[in-house]
Parts: sequence; C-alpha cells; structure tokens
Amino acid sequence: MIKRILHGAAVPLAAVVLWQAVSALGWLNPQIVPSPLAVLRKLLEYASPLEPYSPEQGSYLVWLVSGELLHDAYASLSRVIGGFLIGAGLALPLGLLMGTNKTIYKLFDPLVQILRPIPPIAYIPLAILWFGLGNPPAFFLISIGSFFPVLMNTIAGVRHVDGIYLRAARNLGAGQMTMFRRVILPAATPYILAGARIGMGTAFIVVIVAEMIAVNSGLGFRILEAREYFWSDKIIAGMFTIGLFGLAIDLGMNALNNHLLKWHRGLEH
Repeated sequence: MIKRILHGAAVPLAAVVLWQAVSALGWLNPQIVPSPLAVLRKLLEYASPLEPYSPEQGSYLVWLVSGELLHDAYASLSRVIGGFLIGAGLALPLGLLMGTNKTIYKLFDPLVQILRPIPPIAYIPLAILWFGLGNPPAFFLISIGSFFPVLMNTIAGVRHVDGIYLRAARNLGAGQMTMFRRVILPAATPYILAGARIGMGTAFIVVIVAEMIAVNSGLGFRILEAREYFWSDKIIAGMFTIGLFGLAIDLGMNALNNHLLKWHRGLEH
C-alpha cells in the first residue's frame, strides 16, 4: 500500500516542487499564479475558524469545525451525494427494464437519445425558473448529470450478458425472476458500478457550476466569490479542495467495486 501511495504521489509532488521553484525564481506573477506555499497558507486560513475560541461559544470541537472550508465542503458534498442518489435511483430500475425488455427499450430509447447529449448546464435557466434558487435546482442538475451514465451503463451491462449463462440457466430450469436475480444482475454489476463511478465524477462537475449560479454556499460559490475579489490563491485552494474530495470519493467507490466484484476478478485471474 505504501509503495502504491508513493508511486501515485510522485508526479503530483514533482509538479508542486517545480511550481514552487518557478514561483521562487519570479517567473510567475503571484497575483495571477500564486506559489504553492501561498495557496497552502490560504487553504489553512480558509479552514480555520473565523473567530478566536471562547468558552462562552460552546464546545471546542464545534469551534474547531466552524471554518468556511468545512461548511462549504459539507454543503457541496451533501448536494453531490443527494443528487447522485436521486439520479442513480431513477436510472437503475429504468436501465434494468430497458435492458431486459425489448418493448420498453424501443419506447424509451428515442427519448433517452434525444436528452442524453444535452449537457446539464443547459438546464440551469429552467432549473432556476422551476425551482428558484438554493438546493432544489442544484439537486435537479446533479441528478441529471448522474442519471445518464448510470442508465447507459446499466442498459449495456444487461444487454451484454453472455448468452452461454442465459442458456445454461434455462437448461437448469431457472424462471424469469431467478434468471434476473442470479444471472443477469450479477453479470451486469461491473457495468453498473462503472456507470456509478462516472456518474459521481459528473456530479462533482455539475455541483460546482450549480453553486456558481444558483446557490449562495459551497465550494463553487466560494471560488466565484474569490474571483470577484481577485483572490487567486483562494481560487486555487478551492480547486484543490474539490480535487481532494473527488479523489477520496473515487478511491472509496473503487474499494467498494473491488469488494463487490471479488468473484468477477477471481474468475478473470
């Protein structure tokens, strides 16, 4: 594990060292591209409580997590997870139905193919008109961004189940429900999980855009606010925060995939 971490961190660390060296030599305008140390100082300031601790304010732990960064990160992550669950929760059953039933597939596929190329950002004016400002339009946009990757991968997974498995199950007397539960769904699971991973990545992209336009909190809102005041260090600090949270969630989803697909990898290796 340590070896994997070192291998993964080698290139980012080298890039940061090069960035700091170029900044120290004065080759970069610090107002436009601040040094890594300046970004780190701003990140720590961003994460620190706004006021000095006083026992009258309550517990020390509550004060410790009262910084802007944690509140913005919590707001963004709650929107990402909530919107993703809505989008994936709608896409999964529809994808399973479209993958297993040709009639349902023919009915819904034209509509899906019309809506799928439309980027979630294009829905922003409608989302504001329908839901106003705040969390509802953000959840709507994120759910759209998560919906189609999960849907398309679920359909592909169900429709690409090896025919040998289906024929073997029929020869053994499996009914439709048993066939779906014991053959189709397990065989489609790698595709579904891959779609969920892509959908989560799309959700992070959409939440930042939504927060810049329709919400007055979160990491996207704070980046836009920093742009208004020309705080380049805070912009980059916010970007790195988004990247780190995205990396943590992606690693978690990858670990979940590896756990759920032990049988699949066992057959391969």
